[in-house]
Amino acid sequence: MSTSTVPRPHRALRSGPVSAPLSGSARVPGDKSISHRALMLGAVASGVTEIHGLLTGEDVLRTAAALRALGARIEAGADGIWRVAGVGVGGLAEPEGVLDMGNSGTAARLLMGLLATHPMTAFLTGDASLARRPMVRVAAPLERMGASFVARGGGRLPLAVIGTARPIPIAYRLPVPSAQVKSAVLLAGLNTPGLTSVIEAEPSRDHTELMLRHFGATVTAERMEDGAMAVSVAGEAELTGRPVRVPGDPSSAAFPAVAAAVLPGSEVLLPGIGVNPRRTGLYETLREMGADIAFENLREVGGEPVADLRVRGGRLRGVDVPAGRAPSMIDEYPILAVAAACAEGETVMRGLAELRVKESDRLATMAAGLAACGVSCEAGAETLVVRGTGKVPGGATVATSMDHRIAMSFLVLGLGAQAPVAVDDGAFIETSFPGFAALMNGLGARIGPSDTAPPA
Repeated sequence: MSTSTVPRPHRALRSGPVSAPLSGSARVPGDKSISHRALMLGAVASGVTEIHGLLTGEDVLRTAAALRALGARIEAGADGIWRVAGVGVGGLAEPEGVLDMGNSGTAARLLMGLLATHPMTAFLTGDASLARRPMVRVAAPLERMGASFVARGGGRLPLAVIGTARPIPIAYRLPVPSAQVKSAVLLAGLNTPGLTSVIEAEPSRDHTELMLRHFGATVTAERMEDGAMAVSVAGEAELTGRPVRVPGDPSSAAFPAVAAAVLPGSEVLLPGIGVNPRRTGLYETLREMGADIAFENLREVGGEPVADLRVRGGRLRGVDVPAGRAPSMIDEYPILAVAAACAEGETVMRGLAELRVKESDRLATMAAGLAACGVSCEAGAETLVVRGTGKVPGGATVATSMDHRIAMSFLVLGLGAQAPVAVDDGAFIETSFPGFAALMNGLGARIGPSDTAPPA
């Protein structure tokens, strides 16, 4: 096996300082976490699941392709609705070829869980970035359930998942908070007799639990004596296809939201954003920094809280972000670092060890990029300190390490810097935020190819 050989277009981008505040309304793509889970649970449910607002970025499309190879029928309708004809719990079929997960760590790790309790062998691979990310922490609890894995050194892709015909229910305590590991174990528990539990000291994203209940699984959450939470799923479940409406992704909304927050006079409306409390750590932190962010028209869609976000620009100040907030904003620290660079005073971010094993070592990559742009900062083993002065020199080309969130973050930084900021490759942005540059430019940003002047 080898990693994905499909060539990616290289796309260097640049953003320039804006001459006027951002304004307008923009609808961000559907939530990536929910999109992955809707496809996976639809694939192992009985009947048809209709998904409205599915994110059509490359990461999610890789999940759809893998599930088709495993026997589910998945079609995108001309009406924009995706329909999944499931095979029932335990009904996935051994794939003929290798499942190429592209750049998606979520797809790879959650699929490892689904496949672990099916008596089959499946091979997973991915692009060069995904092949560097460790899978050991996902494999470890799944091996306790009876599955086996054969992988490269460090538990990296390509790897073989050898599912078990006699899965064993477990109670697994997470060493560090991780929604992906928790979800993989719970998904494996669907086809396992008895009760499978995950114990987490800090609450991580609960999209999997909410959606499992939506499809008919029995999921419980019980507080333990030490304060940890035990999340359990009853095995050999009968899931039924259900309609799913995917809200706007709060992690994607973070980029136009921060851009508006750091540019005085801006006012941007982002309708239909998921505001699950376990995903809103960034917005809580921005408010502490002095940002004017309002959640309007609060409602519930498919079990998930949704709101329209209105963001007005102004002056921000540095804050201390506690480690306990990390699970609710783990993907948003790169763009928070941009807000901190544009703020006045020191911002300290704690509990960031998880950032070392994302699409890139985000701690090191962000620190290097900020320093190149003239921002004083320091990265520790689990911390990032950014010393903002209210003015960012800019004028650098930042190495993104093939990381979509790093690329988008520095393009936002360029909007408020004194000189343009370029990123060496923005092609990976399409994996999670199709049309990012066009959406931002529609609000008044100046993002374009780096070999030309950013659009006026």
